[in-house]
Amino acid sequence: MSEYENKQLNLHFTACTMPKLIRLCYIIPLVLILSCGGGESKKTTPEETATEPTETSQLTEDSKNSAGTILCFGDSITAGYGLENSNDAFPAVLQQKIDSLNLNYVVVNSGLSGETTAGGKSRIGWVLNQNIDVFILELGANDGLRGIPLSETLDNLQSIINTVEEKSPNTKIILAGMQLPPNMGQDYTTEFRELYVQIAEANNLSLIPFILKNVAGIAALNQKDGIHPTAEGHKIVAHTVWEVLGPIANGN
Repeated sequence: MSEYENKQLNLHFTACTMPKLIRLCYIIPLVLILSCGGGESKKTTPEETATEPTETSQLTEDSKNSAGTILCFGDSITAGYGLENSNDAFPAVLQQKIDSLNLNYVVVNSGLSGETTAGGKSRIGWVLNQNIDVFILELGANDGLRGIPLSETLDNLQSIINTVEEKSPNTKIILAGMQLPPNMGQDYTTEFRELYVQIAEANNLSLIPFILKNVAGIAALNQKDGIHPTAEGHKIVAHTVWEVLGPIANGN
C-alpha cells in the first residue's frame, strides 16, 4: 500500500460553491439547490445532510516523518461532491501532480459538503491535531448563497486563519477565493469577491482569486446540477490551485 493510502487510512475526514457573469443555466439550479427557498421552509439538500467527523485524526510517526502535509479545508468543491470516484476530486489530482514531480507531500482532503465558514470555524481545532505544512482554505460560497452578512463570513474566515497561525505558526496558508452569481445583487457579489482579496492582503496570504476559474458556467465541465465540477472540471480546478501551490511546494 502506498504512503498516500496509508495516511488517508489514518485520517477520517467526511466530505458548494462562479466568474462575474455566469450563464443563466448555471445560476438557476445553483440558487434552487443551495440557497434558501423564498417563502418556504428550507429544504435540506444532499450536501447539508453531511455530518461532522467524529473520530480523532492522528498520523503515524512514520507518516509524520516521511512527508509533508498539504491539507485542503473546504466545502463540497474540495470534498468532490457527486463524483463517482473520490480520486477525481482536485485534492487527489494534486496528489497525482505532486507524485509525478517526486515532491515529498501527502495531500489530505478535509472537505465537507454543505460546509459554511461558521462550520469550518467550529471544526478547525480538530483538524489541526496533525502537522500541516500547507493549509488551503476553501470556504465561503455557502455563506454567500444564503445571504449571510459579509461581516460574519469575514470574521469566521479570519478566526480560522488565526487558529491555524496560533496552533501551527510554520504552516503556509493559501486562501481560495470564490465568486457569486449576479442574481445575488451587484453590491453583495462585488463585496463578496473583494472580501477574499482583503483577507489575503491583511494576513499576507497567498490567494487563488477564483478557484472555479475556467470551470464555472461551462456545462461540459459541471455535473447535472450545474454547480459541481465533473472529473474533468476538477482537473482544471487542480491546475488553478497548482498555479499558487506549486511554487510553495517547490520551496519558492
